[in-house]
Amino acid sequence: MPTLFQATQAATVSANAPAQALPVVLWFKRDLRWHDHAPLASAALWAQTTGQRVLPLWVYEPDMWSQTDMAPQHLGFANECLAELDDWVASSKGALCRMRGNATDVLGVLFDALGPFVLVSHEETGNGWSYARDMTVGQWCQSRAIEWREFPSNGVVRRLQSHGGGRNRWSQHKAARMQAPALAPPANVRWLTLPPPVTDDLAARGLLCGVLSAQDMGMTGSDVAGRKRGGRAAAVAELQSFLQQRAQHYRFEMSSPATAPQSCSRISSHLAWGSLSIREALHAVSARQAEVHQLPPGQRPTGFLQSLRSFEGRLHWHCHFIQKLESEPSIEFKNVNPGFDGLRNEGPLTTAEAERLAAFCAGRTGFPFVDACLRSLAATGWLNFRMRAMLVSFSAYQLWLHWRHAGLHLARQFTDYEPGIHWSQCQMQSGVTGINTIRMYCPVKQSRDQDPSGAFIRQWLPELADPNRVPNAFIHEPWLMPQPPEHYPPPLVDLKAATRAAKELIYGKKAEPDVQAEAAKVFEKHGSRAPNRERMERGRSGKPAGAKPRRSRADPVAQNGAQQLSFDM
Repeated sequence: MPTLFQATQAATVSANAPAQALPVVLWFKRDLRWHDHAPLASAALWAQTTGQRVLPLWVYEPDMWSQTDMAPQHLGFANECLAELDDWVASSKGALCRMRGNATDVLGVLFDALGPFVLVSHEETGNGWSYARDMTVGQWCQSRAIEWREFPSNGVVRRLQSHGGGRNRWSQHKAARMQAPALAPPANVRWLTLPPPVTDDLAARGLLCGVLSAQDMGMTGSDVAGRKRGGRAAAVAELQSFLQQRAQHYRFEMSSPATAPQSCSRISSHLAWGSLSIREALHAVSARQAEVHQLPPGQRPTGFLQSLRSFEGRLHWHCHFIQKLESEPSIEFKNVNPGFDGLRNEGPLTTAEAERLAAFCAGRTGFPFVDACLRSLAATGWLNFRMRAMLVSFSAYQLWLHWRHAGLHLARQFTDYEPGIHWSQCQMQSGVTGINTIRMYCPVKQSRDQDPSGAFIRQWLPELADPNRVPNAFIHEPWLMPQPPEHYPPPLVDLKAATRAAKELIYGKKAEPDVQAEAAKVFEKHGSRAPNRERMERGRSGKPAGAKPRRSRADPVAQNGAQQLSFDM
């Protein structure tokens, strides 16, 4: 079939379009915006050129919301984004078409109602379910001679070759996309509205719907009352308040869960659900950097430019990690380095493992800082990256649980759950890639470093809130008290013994020749080509492969390690 659209950043109409003009179905997925939206811009231009119209479509897919990594808060956030998207469509006399059902069933109904159409959307690098769904949609389109034009939504490159230098050239592809101007919202879109006989029939069949809640979709649990709100207006407000004011102390306050909620940008949920594009964020950072540079040196806020550079670096890491899942979808389920297969239990949980996982999920591990982080996350849907890394590390090393178990729980807890970043980080922080430095966070050390007064612990653990019952001297290790608090559990494991055992197992496995050979393959396919980042550890004199490298003491970002701080936003 001739190509209808040229997949360029300008979203121009192809000169090879067929003589018969077709309506366009614009399928919104996790790209809930109208700014910097290539499928929307392309569809609008095509409709203006041909006289055809555009049907904006959102599908409530029951199978999507039944996946074990999805939670009511995700649907709540998406619905808030959709409300503003619907308002924008309505401002030009259109209406967002909300339908319920499997994507191919919905498209089949539209095919019966409209006849042949062109389907446009962004590419999606999501979980395993969305990957299989898109494969099925592609087959459906091919069987009906429907052209489905997908546009890149970020720096992730589809069908990137993992050999022959493909990964070496990835940064060039990403840079070209990110440097291109963001697309302005199209004006005067010719929207398509289904006629009443069709809408009446679809509504009667339960396919056409209004706003559906988590309960409507059969989801258990409830939304998170303390999470950030979704929508384009909230996204822009968060980004601007960060760039204008809150970013000043970002470098030094991103690591503590007490200061990070204010000093981090808090745009990660908007990037994950698409109310803001990564390109828009990068351009906004560049514009703010230029503004600060133009100030006389004496008037520049102290540390502001350094913090902006740190934040910009994390934005660049965003697509690097999603590219891993795009290139290898099985990362969600299997060790990227098969040499680590069998290191942890990959079958059904034993009774002891199930008890440890349940205690972890409930925030009752007996380690106050770990539990405070888990309960804070449950109440707000967000946690700063260093604490996320600590939680995965604790579950993988001290509790010795497979990364999938804690990973699924945390995926449901994070409003900003981004599968590509999430599962890559779960594997990194569990030590099963073979190419990353092994980091075993000590929860007591992190507690003393990041919450020295214990204020964060007392805020989230009412059992330890009273300083008369748990003095400051014991707030990080209450089990050392002569009479430990009655209503707070003892430590789930012996910290020193569990850490020692984990080190012996993980370092022993990493040193095996077969594991190192697999690590070379992992690096070739997924490793960053930036200098000094995510480099393969080759072992130094007197140090095991993977030993922690020395870092400058001048910059806390450098001390934390660039490759682990990919999404501290």
